[in-house]
Amino acid sequence: MSIVSPFREGQVEALARVIGECGSGTDISRVLGDRGLVDDSGESTKWRRLYWIFLKIQREHKSANGILDFIQSFLIPARFAGRSEEFEGHREKLNAILAFSGIEYGADGEFRTREPARTLDEAEMRLRTIQAKFKGRRLHSEVLKYCNTELLQYNYFHAVFEATKGLAQRIRDDSGVDGDGAALVDRVFSVEHPVLAFNTLQSETEKSEHKGFAALLKGCFAAVRNPLAHEPKILWEGEDDAADYLSLISLLHRKLDECVRVRM
Repeated sequence: MSIVSPFREGQVEALARVIGECGSGTDISRVLGDRGLVDDSGESTKWRRLYWIFLKIQREHKSANGILDFIQSFLIPARFAGRSEEFEGHREKLNAILAFSGIEYGADGEFRTREPARTLDEAEMRLRTIQAKFKGRRLHSEVLKYCNTELLQYNYFHAVFEATKGLAQRIRDDSGVDGDGAALVDRVFSVEHPVLAFNTLQSETEKSEHKGFAALLKGCFAAVRNPLAHEPKILWEGEDDAADYLSLISLLHRKLDECVRVRM
């Protein structure tokens, strides 16, 4: 990251309080040692130690980069394996403070620059990310496989686009059939000569279900992927719909998980 201007003292205190909640005093001492930093604050409270050290680093380097380096070394995603909600809670509080300096800490443990927030309301609004919309929903691993990078960068336009492309690739991989879009679906999920089947196709009800999910696949390509492929990104206002689109694609992937191969 390029040189970051020093944070205001109030920001430094707020950052120290948030980071102080993310680990023990021993954890802080370990990271300080790893970074070659000396704690001569004389304080015992975690946030007060960090506040003193952060101010000292900033004065010495005349930038906030040392503070960001400590945070990145301390609040690493790997430390919170199995506790993702706890990590996200810390990250959201951190980003509400950093938003005023035009910095954001991503879920991948990397800092990125953004347009600085001008008001507290604007900073808090940024916390209402698409991840929050996913609470209570389960995204299929195949969705994240194709669009995780875009989601981490809050690039929802391309996240949805890549996820729908990944859905077509999944059908090709599972069926061994080349093709794309509606033509691919018609060939793979034909009721008369299917390559993949959503069920046993032994009754009219099962045949209707099979046709219904095939229609959903074709509708996903027609209504989501094709318009995105031809519409300029600047005209797209799909952030609010992205969670629903990706949930639909997740549903289709789960149905593909249950498919059986009928013929080669």
